[in-house]
Amino acid sequence: MDKNVVHHHGPIAAEIPVPHGVQDYDTINGQIVEDSEISDGAGLDSKDEKAIFSYLLRPDDSYDENGTYWADMKFGQKVSFVTKINNAEVKRELGNLWTMFKNDPLSPVSWYFRDCVIPGAGLGLEGYVLFSIGNVTPLFQKVWPTCWKSGKICNNTWIAATTYLEVCGIIVGQIMVGLIGDSIGRRFGLIQDSVIMFIGLIMLTASWGVTLNGWVICYAWSLFFYSVGVGGEYPMTATSGMENGVGSGKVSTKQDRLHRGRKVLMAFLMQGWGQFLNQGILILLLLVFHHGSGNPPYSEIATQWTFRVSFAIPALGTLWLVYYRYYKMPAASKQLALAKKKAKVTGYDMESLKLTFTYFGPRMIATCIAWFANDVFFYGNKLFQSQFIAVISPTSTSVMEGWLYNLVNVGVSLVGYYLAAFLIDNKLYGRKKMMIVGFLMDFILFIVPGFHYKYYTEKTHITAFQAMYFLSSFFNQFGPNSVTFLVAAEVFPTSIRATAHGIAAACGKLGALMAGVLYNYITTQQKFYVVPWFGLLGMIVTLLFMPDTTGLDLKEQDRRWQFIRAGNPQDYHGVAVHPKHLSWWERFRGVGKYYDPVADYEQRVHEMKKDWEAKQASKFEENEKHAYDDDDTEFSDEVRSYLEKNSPVIKPMK
Repeated sequence: MDKNVVHHHGPIAAEIPVPHGVQDYDTINGQIVEDSEISDGAGLDSKDEKAIFSYLLRPDDSYDENGTYWADMKFGQKVSFVTKINNAEVKRELGNLWTMFKNDPLSPVSWYFRDCVIPGAGLGLEGYVLFSIGNVTPLFQKVWPTCWKSGKICNNTWIAATTYLEVCGIIVGQIMVGLIGDSIGRRFGLIQDSVIMFIGLIMLTASWGVTLNGWVICYAWSLFFYSVGVGGEYPMTATSGMENGVGSGKVSTKQDRLHRGRKVLMAFLMQGWGQFLNQGILILLLLVFHHGSGNPPYSEIATQWTFRVSFAIPALGTLWLVYYRYYKMPAASKQLALAKKKAKVTGYDMESLKLTFTYFGPRMIATCIAWFANDVFFYGNKLFQSQFIAVISPTSTSVMEGWLYNLVNVGVSLVGYYLAAFLIDNKLYGRKKMMIVGFLMDFILFIVPGFHYKYYTEKTHITAFQAMYFLSSFFNQFGPNSVTFLVAAEVFPTSIRATAHGIAAACGKLGALMAGVLYNYITTQQKFYVVPWFGLLGMIVTLLFMPDTTGLDLKEQDRRWQFIRAGNPQDYHGVAVHPKHLSWWERFRGVGKYYDPVADYEQRVHEMKKDWEAKQASKFEENEKHAYDDDDTEFSDEVRSYLEKNSPVIKPMK
């Protein structure tokens, strides 16, 4: 070894030249430290040291008293351990809820709005408007049949474009804002989304034309503009919601480890509430403007007031969202800034993007194809739900009956959303199993009526058809629709998380676009022939290429990424390469062979010491700035005392 070079080992190997004439030395961030001034401490085998660091490196919600990681336990032990942790957490949360209620009966409500409704407000407004298009189309067809139904006085291409341009706008927003979110920051992306959506809603509310066809064109382009903001909501809400609960220290918080998925999905399910509120408000508005009746014939004036007021209501909510994100979310980009600082990157991290396709290419395939398959189900059903409901109620001439059926359908979906949120973090079920089961059930619930269509659409069996259709909505939410939103951000590193999520979401919208095109040219029965196979495709891709991040510390994902960026991924031995958290494909490629809990524990203690020493060294730099710096508050007094005793005495270089 060259005596004039100090070799540092760890995530980022470095060689630091040392001035000649210094015989016994070490360096920390460019500071010279004499070996005689370094205390070796008790050593990694010391019981005292392990007791000091275990609460940080082996938290009791993921490790048992013997230091065994939950995924390394035998099945019976795993069930017992997970059940014990979950029961204790439920008891703690119920206790906190009861305490809040006793102090202030309304405090649980305010907590729910602060932690669930507000983070998901953008998706709630998106769900309200986006699925309003499928809801108001039957009303337009009743009032302007020569335009919206037969196409005699309107161009059929533009009628269809109200669906196509909506999906195209979402795709543009997902990719564009995903890139912006990873380059400029999450906060800028969130503000930009809400501004675009607000302007788009003003355009939709005021859309007009000299002719009906002119109005349709204006309406279609207004939808496109609005949908660009909608598309950006996907990567921005997923990444910011996930990262805000992580904390800024070296390890994640207990809340993040146990409830990260729930936190994200409780925001995501606002999309379902948006759909529910839209349908309910449309019913009320039609009753108000149509003289208390929901039956045809419908006047043009009542229809104009109904759909325009329905768009004006979310415009007010979106304006408030602009204010909230601008003034109340100053630290939305904190985790991204920390990741870039560690990687010494400013602007967009192109190196991480390239490495993502190299090391996580199969994950990208999994998230993209799974979301594509899901959106053939989800958006296809929502955009053309009136046709499916017409099968259930073939003799009805009123849009009100279809709207009421849809209200029930959305209500069933909401149950699926909530159940997904409550079970997504359960280590015995979790993300991957939930998505596989959801895809499988959608496959079954569509293929059965598809190949026995005449039987199930007979009057005597229509209730069974209705039950299967509603259950498919339940399992779509309690499965792929919820899980794809979460894992498309979770399985990728922080520095390119929004981009990866945006790409996967955009691929999903290609599935929606395909459904939008295809459904215009095939019958309802043929839709049941086509759709089930996408459920089967999604299930197979998930099984082979999707990792299971249930119970994985999100910061371990980023820690592994530091090794990958440094070019030495084989030196990482932590739980991010545990076979439980890898896909079948990654296991087959041998990624899991690097998992070594003993070596990883020693490595993490070593890294923590080096980080502490680097912080002490930086105190000598007079102009050092620490914007978005790591937080020391996670260290107990024992840890700080140990590090102080076992850290070298650092002298600034002259």
